[in-house]
Amino acid sequence: MSNTSEIREPRMIVRKFLAKPQREGVGAVVRRSIGRFELKYFDPFLVLDEFSVSAPGGFPDHPHRGFETVTYMLQGEVTHEDFEGHKGTIRAGDLQWMTAGKGIVHSEMPSEQGTQKGLQLWINLSSKNKMIDPRYQELQSKDIVTVAKDGIEVRVIAGEALGSQSPVYTRTPTMYLDFTLRQGAHLQQPIPRTWNSFVYVIEGEGVFGNSKASPVSAHNLLLLGSGDGLEVWNQSVNPLRFILVGGEPLGEPVAQYGPFVMNTQEEIDQTFYDYQNSVNGFEKAKFWKSQSLSDLEM
Repeated sequence: MSNTSEIREPRMIVRKFLAKPQREGVGAVVRRSIGRFELKYFDPFLVLDEFSVSAPGGFPDHPHRGFETVTYMLQGEVTHEDFEGHKGTIRAGDLQWMTAGKGIVHSEMPSEQGTQKGLQLWINLSSKNKMIDPRYQELQSKDIVTVAKDGIEVRVIAGEALGSQSPVYTRTPTMYLDFTLRQGAHLQQPIPRTWNSFVYVIEGEGVFGNSKASPVSAHNLLLLGSGDGLEVWNQSVNPLRFILVGGEPLGEPVAQYGPFVMNTQEEIDQTFYDYQNSVNGFEKAKFWKSQSLSDLEM
């Protein structure tokens, strides 16, 4: 079984990382692959976390500026709210694509019992987009384009696969594809040649880049080298699930302090000033507190 798009130069694995659990937020556990010591930045990607959190833990009120956060739920549900009054709940299979731009303060907290799991990706914004107004793109699971062919199923979160395209607009040109391959399936997925790309394995094990390569199992991040696409084989009896993400490199300097990502240290200093003084995008931060934090303090 094969999906044969024309790939002349398959991308190979150039680096592999096993994402190990670490504490983050309040009582949450994340497996961080991009954004850790060995891989601070993979242009334009700043962070990739596979998170696991149970109430009353979570990610209470915190700011962002200068990039986008993409939250994709795998299990359970998380309620988010921000200082602009935007509030909602994303459940398994749902997507939230948040452009923080010039500033947002928000919370992300479990909204049911049990363990909530998902992926959060931080995508950098170019200097011309860092100070735009915040915006959200949210898709329920039922509205994410899903295509099945030859033992391959793909959920097209951003970009295009198997002839179908996502409606999500990406300021930094990005592809984000959630693939499941059945036993014996063989995928050929084009990737724009100039883009950086990676794979993160969610479950099962697969062979990537070269059919003779060793299988790679869950929680591994694979950085892909140059080429015009990716080949994947599932040679095991269990389904293989992974995300393939690619993006156009910005090629700009990065100055980062936690949830603030700019181009220079001066801009980071200005961001601290803006946040601490509730100005220039953070006006509403001064008096805002999320409902979830208010409830915790009662």
